[in-house]
Amino acid sequence: MRWIFYCFLIIVILCGCSQKEPIVDMEDEILSTQDVEIPDNIFTSEKQNKNIDEEEVNLSIKTYLDSYEELTNASSPFLDVLYEGEDLSENELEKFEKISKLTKENDENFSNFILKNTLPEGYQTETKRISQYITSSNEILYGLDDMLSNITEDLNEGIIPEINLGSIISNTEAVNGREQKKMEDFLDAKDISTKAFGRDR
Repeated sequence: MRWIFYCFLIIVILCGCSQKEPIVDMEDEILSTQDVEIPDNIFTSEKQNKNIDEEEVNLSIKTYLDSYEELTNASSPFLDVLYEGEDLSENELEKFEKISKLTKENDENFSNFILKNTLPEGYQTETKRISQYITSSNEILYGLDDMLSNITEDLNEGIIPEINLGSIISNTEAVNGREQKKMEDFLDAKDISTKAFGRDR
């Protein structure tokens, strides 16, 4: 199982690279998986073919990024368990899968919103950058969730699972400090406050 541990270690390190604050700073706030409360609010919108004004798009960006931060924090205790080389219980796995599902919905809803509506001048490029960055960052979570499902199924069938870590890493190339700086400059320019990237500390 040591090779699984090292794979998860690399994934956790990659997750940490996208954070503005070092992981060490969060040690005093670590929750157990039992204490995790799954966020019940994510970004949603049924609007299509509408002209979105600046106030609404700013609120949409804030909601999307705040939801991303809350879901990321909710997933962290489960990633910590995996980092320690331990297995998730059935209840923990259910929680982790629900967090992953909400994360996907949050990303898909925001992506559809910015693609299917007309945004104010100067917003199309930057909202696309935000959407791509966050979705790429979350590909790690999606990949890990799928990986865990496959590992569980394979082990139940007596098969030694294979982990394709390369495919997960390749999806995170857009997650880097340069892109995050561009996003944060945009958020500052538009006076959008958000919990994401440790900006509320």
